[in-house]
Amino acid sequence: MKTAGHCLLVLLCLLALPLQARVTGDQLGVIVNTQDEDSQKIAAYYRQKRGIPERNIIRVSFPPGRNALDEKTFNRVYREVQKQTPAGVQYYALAWSKPFRVACMSVTSAFAFGFDRRFCAKGCKPTRLSAYYNSDSDRPKDELGITPTMMLAGSSLQQVYAMIDRGVAADGSRPQKATAYLLSTSDRARNTRAWRYPVVKEHLSDRLPGSVHVEVLQANVLKDRKDVMFYFTGLTRVNALDSLTFLPGAIADHLTSSGGNLFGTKQMSILRWLDAGATASYGTVVEPCAFTQKFPNPGIVIQRYTGGESLIQAYWKSVAWPGQGVFVGEPLASPWHRPGAMQ
Repeated sequence: MKTAGHCLLVLLCLLALPLQARVTGDQLGVIVNTQDEDSQKIAAYYRQKRGIPERNIIRVSFPPGRNALDEKTFNRVYREVQKQTPAGVQYYALAWSKPFRVACMSVTSAFAFGFDRRFCAKGCKPTRLSAYYNSDSDRPKDELGITPTMMLAGSSLQQVYAMIDRGVAADGSRPQKATAYLLSTSDRARNTRAWRYPVVKEHLSDRLPGSVHVEVLQANVLKDRKDVMFYFTGLTRVNALDSLTFLPGAIADHLTSSGGNLFGTKQMSILRWLDAGATASYGTVVEPCAFTQKFPNPGIVIQRYTGGESLIQAYWKSVAWPGQGVFVGEPLASPWHRPGAMQ
């Protein structure tokens, strides 16, 4: 029997994956903070762009503008979300940029699992494993009791709108040339995913659509590329992002301690990827140590995304220990969705 633990031992479960159903607007609940004017605007814009049913708009209320919610406030809000969530909703989108943390958890993991300190860690310790890791489930709430969650966040309201537009434009786009760039950097502390890169390239070479290529580079900087669909690296800050062209639906992240501190200054926020044109990113909100299990597994997200899964499915399934990490992006983007696939 294939288990998540086994997948970690063998690096990747890069087997032939079954055809997965794309996530639809009916399956997505949009959570809006009625005290936050921008949150209400984001929810309205997203609902219009993605045809989200009115019954799936979940309204909660808490003081806006804070980076973090305390456990008590979150639990009150979470109970209200559970009461309002319609049957059939399997995923959540949070229509705000703050808060991005709930005590010791990321806000996306808190809404996915409920607040649970087993997903937290002080110092260099493992956290609870996600049952959704590399799972073939397309009804995670019903089957696993997990509601994968992603933030509709950005450095400004206009940037959030632009990110949503890129996600919509990605659907079924099947780019003629798309590259996954895997950068092995000189930063030894943050380059811990690099040992997987040659394996990813080898195992995916015959499993990806013909227009998708994996390029492994020994470099700290990627410049002047026009076909970026995936970009994974390990640095505190990533330079030359303004020289790149990210394709609609692109996923990019950098392994570092506080990329998920969306408005921090000590290390690069993952919002810089979205400013540069990516459609989704991931980073940790508290010190994770350099466990690869706390960050996306490039092989899993590349194979699942190019195999037709929606962004929220492929990205969430690539992180084994997501309790401290926040997902930001347009959840429904699906560049390789097959029009004839089951919905």
